[in-house]
Amino acid sequence: MKSSLVILYHREPYDEVIKDGKTIYVRKKSPNGIVPTLKSFFADVNRGTWVAWKQITAKQKANFEPKVQIEGEGNYSVLRIPLDAQQVKDFYHITSKEAFWPILHSFPFHFTSESTDWENFQNINRLFAEAACEEAADDALIWIHDYNLWLVPKYIREKKPNARIAFFHHTPFPSVDVFNILPWRDAIVESLLCCDIVGFHVPRYSENFVNVVRSLKPVKILKQESVAEGHMTPVGVALAEPEVTTQLSYKGQVVNIDSFPVGTNPQFIQSILAEPETQARLAEVKEELQGRKLIIAAGRVDYVKGNLEKLEAYGRLLERRPDLQGKINFVMTCVQAAPGMRVYKTAQSQIEQVVGKINGRFAKLGWTPILLFTQPIPLRDLFCYYKAADICWTTPLRDGLNLVAKEYVVAHEGKDGVLVLSEFVGAAVELSEAILTNPYSINRMDQAIEQALTMSPEEQQERMAKMYHTVTTYDVKYWADRLLDKFKNLKREKV
Repeated sequence: MKSSLVILYHREPYDEVIKDGKTIYVRKKSPNGIVPTLKSFFADVNRGTWVAWKQITAKQKANFEPKVQIEGEGNYSVLRIPLDAQQVKDFYHITSKEAFWPILHSFPFHFTSESTDWENFQNINRLFAEAACEEAADDALIWIHDYNLWLVPKYIREKKPNARIAFFHHTPFPSVDVFNILPWRDAIVESLLCCDIVGFHVPRYSENFVNVVRSLKPVKILKQESVAEGHMTPVGVALAEPEVTTQLSYKGQVVNIDSFPVGTNPQFIQSILAEPETQARLAEVKEELQGRKLIIAAGRVDYVKGNLEKLEAYGRLLERRPDLQGKINFVMTCVQAAPGMRVYKTAQSQIEQVVGKINGRFAKLGWTPILLFTQPIPLRDLFCYYKAADICWTTPLRDGLNLVAKEYVVAHEGKDGVLVLSEFVGAAVELSEAILTNPYSINRMDQAIEQALTMSPEEQQERMAKMYHTVTTYDVKYWADRLLDKFKNLKREKV
């Protein structure tokens, strides 16, 4: 039986567990709301397929099972594309992270194309396309996710001219002058224009895409709309966009452009916080603080995340405010990159050096200024830190959305806490009540943290209540339902 919905994503939607000597596949336990949300789309179909890649060894290849079922999730299967270690390195660690990632995040000085194996990238995208076409019914919706699979739409369109194809970008999309640095820009844009829908988090990213397309292809703009005064700010913040293109045509084919940010899962976060075990852990955290203020910053090692800028700003805070020494703690989760991600080795070393320098200078008996986690911490502990933290310091230099900001707001239920947020993350367009700051500016960063430390309880409540309404209204279910409605009404149009 063919699938009416095929989702293509680089991550597998399950965890592997060894039980009685046998590998079984169980529901993934992850704070990331994307995977369970995408899986929820399968609830409304008779049959679905999730396509992902799986790294295997030569020994595993002989007995490799491409298709697996997830326990308790019977209406879809997972089709794995087997890749060896070299293919993964060239495709993901090098091409995706050393060529595409810096361009997408507007860091062209980190860009390199000399080490990129473009042929390998094409081949793997072709394998994804072939898998999708093999699984998809004639009237199926094929939904492709993120820049790793940029070329898949064109390969699918060549095999299935009448397929319904949707694509969603989970990263920023840069301005035309930055994107066009990519030597393969023409092939990427040609492929994306084979889609019926191309989606982005915020209107700025979708407009950047349209400008790129207009610079490279003879497209015709069919429809433009004003960004309504809703939960996305149309003017006044760095990533605001007052007008957005929603439809264009290319080679007689209509391409719909959509922009709507992914939400978080408030019910899940609050259910974890309500558990007795979590409440006990939260009490422990508060007892360990002994009345000190807590700042939380959660993320991973990546030069786009602004980790060094936060640390340096915290060091300056302790230097100019000796009254805070011993009365404040900074918890930073900065998870190391996967082995083979050579682009992040320097960033990891720099972070550890700056943390060591600050702790070495300011630490006292019984007080360490910064607690750095370089390995993933348990989800329960992370939510406890969110709940206990007086300030969430989320200031990437660039980020597609940033769910940490939304998770922090949910954890505080609109009652208290302060969110310090970079102007250059997609979430800033939604959460304008946060203290928005420019992480490239020393003065703005210093002013933001000072403002956060002195904000009155009344102002905290007022700001957080508005943001709480936003994140609980436009949650991940809202995003999913909205997209599902668009997909149901999706028809291939020609002009």
